[in-house]
Amino acid sequence: MSEHLYKVIELVGTSTESWEKAAITAVEEAAKHLSDLRIAEVTQMDMQISEGKILAYRTKLKVSFKYHPSEE
Repeated sequence: MSEHLYKVIELVGTSTESWEKAAITAVEEAAKHLSDLRIAEVTQMDMQISEGKILAYRTKLKVSFKYHPSEE
């Protein structure tokens, strides 16, 4: 098996519908800008509340992707 290097970043997705939608939003947006996404781990979920009503669900994720060093 060959050796690989992966980078891990934290993302926060938001949704007015659910924590699951918030996570999906984060991964789908990251996939537009990063290649070789591998793993997404939910690390925290919370809500934004105003006057007793939920405004948004927020899901924090650690996302890993394969690191490709630039060719020199």
